Amino acid sequence: MVAIIDYGVGNLFSLRCSLEKLGADVVVTGDRKIIANADRVILPGVGAFRDARQKLRDTGLDTLVCDLAAKGKPILGICLGMQLLFEKSYEFGEYDGLGLLKGSVRPLRGVIPADYKIPQIGWNALRFRKESDLFRYIKNGDYVYFVHSFYAADCDDSLIADCEYGADVTAVVQKGNVYGCQFHQEKSGDVGLAILRAFCFEEAAV
Repeated sequence: MVAIIDYGVGNLFSLRCSLEKLGADVVVTGDRKIIANADRVILPGVGAFRDARQKLRDTGLDTLVCDLAAKGKPILGICLGMQLLFEKSYEFGEYDGLGLLKGSVRPLRGVIPADYKIPQIGWNALRFRKESDLFRYIKNGDYVYFVHSFYAADCDDSLIADCEYGADVTAVVQKGNVYGCQFHQEKSGDVGLAILRAFCFEEAAV
């Protein structure tokens, strides 16, 4: 079973529909026991880092995610959910993340050329930097859909794919059983579905 964490932040319906299309047994829940018993866990998120971090803290789901990650359970953060995996965010202030990955979340402004639009909205090509089981069913150069104004920086330790948007922008990270994608798989067509498929199923099972 795949548990999508419901903590009041995220486009949960379309993500659930994408997973159901793949044939995954999926539940959207904020119940700690159900999440703990799931085979895999997805941490979605849209909106502001500070608000999302506070909602995780208020529900106690922040400590649960960290405990499950330490026990080796596969965790996937999507968009803001990926950013929450890092040590800190500098989105309109300075806030602590979950600290599962080294690095910080910083604004695109000042990193990309001034004539580039912020947020980055639209399709961009993935550039693989390291091998990953998450890439089993896609190829280098495949396009995915981004919507973001902040990005993960100083994360060479976990960076496995980036994209070019006037600068090298982090797209996919992985450290052991902890994964993160800056883009939205549920909005990225067949490529997004293929990434979700690789996360949700063992290779031999598909």
